[in-house]
Amino acid sequence: MTTVTAFAPATVSNLACGFDVLGFPLEAPGDEVTARVIPSGVQIDDILGDGGRLPRDAARNTASVAVRALLDAFGVPRGAALMLRKGLPLSSGLGGSAASAAAAVVAVDGLFGLGASLETLVACALEGEWLGAGSAHADNIAPCLYGGLVLVRRPSPPDIIRLPVPEGLTAVVVHPDLEIETSKARALLGETVRLADAVRQWANLGAFVDGLHRGDFAQIARSLEDTIAEPRRASLVPGLAAIKQAAADAGALGCSLSGSGPSLFALCASHDLALAVQAAMTAAVGTYIGGSTQSYVSPLAARGARII
Repeated sequence: MTTVTAFAPATVSNLACGFDVLGFPLEAPGDEVTARVIPSGVQIDDILGDGGRLPRDAARNTASVAVRALLDAFGVPRGAALMLRKGLPLSSGLGGSAASAAAAVVAVDGLFGLGASLETLVACALEGEWLGAGSAHADNIAPCLYGGLVLVRRPSPPDIIRLPVPEGLTAVVVHPDLEIETSKARALLGETVRLADAVRQWANLGAFVDGLHRGDFAQIARSLEDTIAEPRRASLVPGLAAIKQAAADAGALGCSLSGSGPSLFALCASHDLALAVQAAMTAAVGTYIGGSTQSYVSPLAARGARII
């Protein structure tokens, strides 16, 4: 094949109790990358949908850096040119840099018939994520490539654990008219965590994973609490507590920031409940933040990045 196009979905990471280790993809929206063969090197042909804001320099773009790592890993003598179509808003907390990197490595893997393992694709895409986010956390990359709800036991070398998704579990994501750069949001976290906060986070994470395995929605709801990142980032999203309360009042199991924000996610026990939560969260975001709001209702998508 001379060209291959791949799609990679938006992802929700952290999931309140799983900072840097939990994530899942939505069915939509997402990014697309088309790759074509060139004699050598990696280049960006064009980027659509970014308003001219993302770098066209292959050394500074997450997708091209990830592809360079993949080609080097397999010793491919030829190169690849990339066309990116951004379907994800920038600095949204929905894994935009991860989606571009994931779609790019999947497209180039198909272009050259490399047959790379998911672990290899994760490792190469993480090279791009490091550039885009300032750290090599895999809680967006891993679910974007694996699909489903995953736990990242270790990002490098990748040790990714698939978790069960109880029947009916549905996500709501609301993206307010804000932007938060991941690197700046991470800077708010500092370098230390109170022991009491860490213990509570570990307990919530363990209970959440157990709740998934047993399909215990009440336990899942009790576990969707972030004692590590959200308290330090709450000031970045006006009305965060009120928006979370609106989600809870409408029947959500829990609500928190998606990644570093500003997008928020809620988990719900059914699609019908998710529709009610979507309406409540959208109304609350309109009240406390205003501007244009995008919202999505999706199952925790079983498929990740793929050739289309």
